[in-house]
Amino acid sequence: MKSPAAPTVFIIDDDRGVRQAIHDLVESVGLRAESFATGEEFLGTRQIGRPSCLVLDVRLPQMSGLDFQRRLAEAGTQIPIIFVTAHGDIPMSVRALKSGAVEFLTKPFRDQDLLDAIQQALERDRIAQQQQAEIHDLQKRHHSLTAREQEVMILVVAGLLNKQIASEIGASEATVKVHRGNVMHKMQAGSVVDLVRIADKLKLPPRK
Repeated sequence: MKSPAAPTVFIIDDDRGVRQAIHDLVESVGLRAESFATGEEFLGTRQIGRPSCLVLDVRLPQMSGLDFQRRLAEAGTQIPIIFVTAHGDIPMSVRALKSGAVEFLTKPFRDQDLLDAIQQALERDRIAQQQQAEIHDLQKRHHSLTAREQEVMILVVAGLLNKQIASEIGASEATVKVHRGNVMHKMQAGSVVDLVRIADKLKLPPRK
């Protein structure tokens, strides 16, 4: 039985035979598979929190795969997509890939080509989730700073010395040194260079 946290491949194809064949192929290599006949079914049941990807048929009865890709993007749902189709053309594949699709496979395709694309998509999602988790952790650290510490952090990142920061905020150098130490500790930054990198990842506004 597959672990609930195992990487999952979601399959959307209105052709039951194709859908089942892909489902079986995915599970044959130890991955979880969940299949849907329409995009609406997928939207109603999709779970998050684990690496996943979507194998999506271009031609669906209610909404085309490309339109569904756009809908997911508009909703802020970020999941790597592998398109499969029996009726693809170059403009269609270019549009899909420009919109972020991992691969565009024309039926009939080799099982290995699909499995390779799935592994690439899962790795892409795994990295994206790690990056999101890192940003979330950095945001929590930043929110733990007092308003004055956040102000000092911006000035430290801007390259100001303690004396200059003291003049800027109307405090003593000793007070600035304490605030600066608190910032470095709470943000878990080993150096000013580390703090600059953190500020860049958090997209903090520059010094006014």
